Amino acid sequence: MTRTRQLTCEERIDEVLEERLSDLTLLWTAYCNGEEGSEGGSIHDYGLCFDYVPAGTFNDQREAYFRYQLSWGGPSDEFRFYVNPDLTCHRIEYWFLDWFDGAHRTLKGDARSLLLQLWDWFREIGLAQTAVEEAAL
Repeated sequence: MTRTRQLTCEERIDEVLEERLSDLTLLWTAYCNGEEGSEGGSIHDYGLCFDYVPAGTFNDQREAYFRYQLSWGGPSDEFRFYVNPDLTCHRIEYWFLDWFDGAHRTLKGDARSLLLQLWDWFREIGLAQTAVEEAAL
């Protein structure tokens, strides 16, 4: 029996990111147009959690971020929002993680624009503030 080599996260990340961006574009557009739920879901139900990860939570993690976790386990994926003290976002990364492996991309262009809209929404509905308060408990 021949074993097939499993692709690394680096080899898989771009395809998975494109799928996530496609899903989010459809859901966000439907929400903004008041047509939520008509195309198979709601932006409110997409993803597993939104939380705050303080600096130093993980080894070598110098900067805090907000995590929009989409899946968990092996593999898992998430968007990370790095923000200034006034909660304006200065960087967004997408992370794709599997057992003992991981890869990430810094978002640019249309992808960054879409996720900045989501970040502003998270702030406006109070998710960012709530996540910081819960992390402090």
